[in-house]
Amino acid sequence: MKRILMLPIVLGMLCMPALAAEAEASHTAAVPGWLCIPFVILLLCVAIGPIALPHQWEKRQGLVVAILSVLLLVSYGMLQSGHAAVELALECMVLDYIPFIVLLFGLFCVAGNITLVGDLAGSPRINVALLLFGTLLSSLIGTTGSSMLMVRPIIKMNAWRKRKRHIMIFFIFLISNIGGCLTPIGDPPLLMGFSRGVPFFWSLRLLPIMLLNVVILLTVFYFVDMRAYRKDIAIGRKPDISKPGTDVHIDGLHNLIFLVSIVVAVILSGVLPSLPLFQDETGAVLGIHIFGHVQLTYPVLIELVIILLSALLSFKTTPASIRQANHFTWGAIREVAVLFIGIFITMQPALMLLKELGPTLGLDTPFQLFWVTGLLSSFLDNTPTYLVFLTTACTLGATSGLTTALGIIPEQMLTAISCGAVFMGANSYIGNAPNFMVKAISDENGIRMPSFFGYLGWSVAFLVPVFLLDSLLFFL
Repeated sequence: MKRILMLPIVLGMLCMPALAAEAEASHTAAVPGWLCIPFVILLLCVAIGPIALPHQWEKRQGLVVAILSVLLLVSYGMLQSGHAAVELALECMVLDYIPFIVLLFGLFCVAGNITLVGDLAGSPRINVALLLFGTLLSSLIGTTGSSMLMVRPIIKMNAWRKRKRHIMIFFIFLISNIGGCLTPIGDPPLLMGFSRGVPFFWSLRLLPIMLLNVVILLTVFYFVDMRAYRKDIAIGRKPDISKPGTDVHIDGLHNLIFLVSIVVAVILSGVLPSLPLFQDETGAVLGIHIFGHVQLTYPVLIELVIILLSALLSFKTTPASIRQANHFTWGAIREVAVLFIGIFITMQPALMLLKELGPTLGLDTPFQLFWVTGLLSSFLDNTPTYLVFLTTACTLGATSGLTTALGIIPEQMLTAISCGAVFMGANSYIGNAPNFMVKAISDENGIRMPSFFGYLGWSVAFLVPVFLLDSLLFFL
């Protein structure tokens, strides 16, 4: 049975030589499609492993990630050069993975030092209120920050219930994704748009679309949760309220200072590169040279230092009893760190192909850009996906619209690209950074979350109809 987990890897390794030979005969693309095989295999392992062999997958996922990452880098090195492979790995680590995991780590630490105390039981009305609050908060402190801040209180309030995984699924839909569309702080794609000339408050124009989606999803959630709530009551489940009248309060509230400092660090990472102080005479951003053309820029370094310092101070100034009350462990962040290093490395060929083929796909309507950006953002990093189609839309020769550093883009197209990248990150566990983290924390706290394919079923049933309505109302 242990060998079943390695079957996708073995098949991929057997297929690669034949595919490589085929690719050598064809020079139509700088990056051959077969290089995407390790990424596809990793997605299949993430989807199938926890179902088929849960214990083996938990123990050996690091080995699977390492094999597929090395497989990709060796194949790329054989196709290009060893230097190119090292450069690709370092570029992925320095520019993408390290900022990603440090931000997630910092927010995980700071949020873990904040706990809600008091007798407040999860009910449909309270859950709707909390989901709405977290959704609005996402645009102020980011989807990752809001998710890490809200996930434990919501889990704690609903601990008495048996049927509760739907709560965390809608949590991912709303707080971890849709709520981040109103400011560049909310989600990384919008921050990248801001750094390329999109006005900071432009994304407030997405408010009507966000409100429509939130109202529909919260209404559906209320009825789903009410049905589950009544079933829990019917089997004798009751909230454990031992001290009626106890005031609800927050312990570790001073950690909000560190949370704000992390948000400021993220904002600075988008603002500082445009300042002359951080540019050389050619306009390139200054930084520490690593290898080849890879460098750790000073704005990113400043961001990392602020985040790590905030996490350290949070731990130093918060009693361990608060983390104990939150059932704080390192398991969730460890799992995310291991899986996403493989995802970030193996998805690079897919991103290269997207960048190469994006301008030739003939996408010239908001409807097309909304769905293509969104569907690709469901499984790839939504930030480069957003940038590819933002650049594509800016090359269509528009004479009116929003002027950015990349060119002029009609506002309806920018709206479609932004909504697709932010909203449809909710379609899968790997669509946005906090999705898998929320799943891991939920699993760790005894909530049996759906499998990878099971979650896709929930998103098809509840999100896709909402996105179709968005298309008809806003993008036709």
